[in-house]
Amino acid sequence: MTVRTPDPNPGWLSELALDETRSRVPILYVEAVPVRVDALGQVEHVGLLLRGSAMTGVMTRTIVSGRVMHGESVRDALVRNLEKDLGPTAFPQVPASIAPFTVAEYFPLPGVTPLHDPRQHAVALVYVVPVTGECDPRQDALELTWLTPEEILDPRVTDELEGGRGHLVRQALAHLGALS
Repeated sequence: MTVRTPDPNPGWLSELALDETRSRVPILYVEAVPVRVDALGQVEHVGLLLRGSAMTGVMTRTIVSGRVMHGESVRDALVRNLEKDLGPTAFPQVPASIAPFTVAEYFPLPGVTPLHDPRQHAVALVYVVPVTGECDPRQDALELTWLTPEEILDPRVTDELEGGRGHLVRQALAHLGALS
């Protein structure tokens, strides 16, 4: 099992209380697919985080993801999780509209949807967020790798994305018209 860095701001529930809550109700998350765009707004690169998975004990790729805490706005949760995963100098361009490009639903039982999280039933508001600054992954993220849309679509890459998130990355690229 991978040792995770303790969250310096664990939010509104202890780990024990969070585990209990996860077993009873869906938990709200925000997720972000970080991208680098050219002057015309076309996607040049997509950022994927590398981290050790606490679920499987192996290295996996993922996107920015985190809970919305009690009393926290969705926008504030998105900004907090972008900074937590990408570092304070990533300079994300948070969308003016807080409407996500999709809503993802993770189930604890595999096969219900393409997305799976054995810990919980979770609902995630998913955004594509352009990033202009230097990224310095923090907490349990080991590195951020920038890949072209073509590289991202390689099944060897999408299969590395934990919980079926390769499906979300493909959806994001389709949403942006970046599929070739």
